Amino acid sequence: MPQLPANLHHIELFYHVVKSGGITAATRSMPYGIQQPAVSGQISQLESSLGIRLFQRRPFKTTPAGQELYDFIAPFFSRLPDVTEKMAGKSARHLKLVAPALLIRDHLPSVIATIRKSLPELELTLLDAPTQEAFGLLENEQVNLAICEYEGSAPAGIHVEKLITLPFVILLPPGMAMPKFGLENLVRTQPLIRPKANTTVSRLFCQGLAKMNLHWPSRIEVGNIELVHAYVAKGFGIGMSLRVPGLKFPKGVKVVDLPSFPELTIAAMWRGKLHPLASQVVQGLLQSVRS
Repeated sequence: MPQLPANLHHIELFYHVVKSGGITAATRSMPYGIQQPAVSGQISQLESSLGIRLFQRRPFKTTPAGQELYDFIAPFFSRLPDVTEKMAGKSARHLKLVAPALLIRDHLPSVIATIRKSLPELELTLLDAPTQEAFGLLENEQVNLAICEYEGSAPAGIHVEKLITLPFVILLPPGMAMPKFGLENLVRTQPLIRPKANTTVSRLFCQGLAKMNLHWPSRIEVGNIELVHAYVAKGFGIGMSLRVPGLKFPKGVKVVDLPSFPELTIAAMWRGKLHPLASQVVQGLLQSVRS
C-alpha cells in the first residue's frame, strides 16, 4: 500500500463513492451535504497525491489499486457510525461531577434518585475537590459539572449558576457562653479552628474579621467544616462554620450568627453547552434549596 496523505476527508469521500457505486449516488447517500463537482475535484486531488488512478469513470469501476485502498479503509469507515452512536449513547447516560463531599453525601442522592427513575442505566463519576482543582477538571473536560464555592469570578469560558448563599457562624464548645465583649473577647482569648487558609471559606471569614479590625489566626486547621464541628465539640477551641441546610451542629455546641460577615456562595459551573444530565442536577439542587 502507498503511504496515505494527511487529508483523511478525501479518503472518506473515496469510501462513499465506491460504496455507493459512483459520485452522483454518493452525493445522495453521504451523511453530510456536498455537491458533485466538489466530490469529483477532491477525488482527483486524492488520485494526484497518491500518483495512481482509483477508478474508471465510465463505466464506474475501481482499479486494482482503488480496490486495494477501499478494502483497507472500509472496515474503519463502515464501523464508524456504530462506534460514534455507541459513544454518544454512553456520554448521554454518564454524568461526571465534582462537588464538596458534604453535598455528594447529603444533598445529591435525592436528585440522582429522581434522575434514575427515568434513566435506570445512569452512570456516575463523583469527585471531591477544592475549587481551583474543580476549575482544572472542567478545563480538561474530565467533568461535566462542578458544584463549588464561588468568589464572584470564574475563568474565561466557565458558565456560572448560583445555587445558594450560606451565612457564617462561630461555634462555642459545650458549656461556654458568649463573653461580655463578644467576638473581640473571643479573638483575644480563644483558639480558632477553621479550614485551611487558602480556601474560599477561610478567606471570606478573614474578610469579615478585617471589617471589624480583628485578626484571628487559626490554631487548628482541618480539611472540612465537619471536622471543625468535631473538634469544637471536644473542646479544642472556637470553630468557624456555616449554616448549611440539613447540616446539624453537634449536641451542646452554641451557635452564634455573624450577620455582618460576607456570605459564601455555592454555584454550579460548566464549560460550553450544559450536559442534559448536569442540567437536571442543577435544576434538582435549585428546587431543593428553594423548598
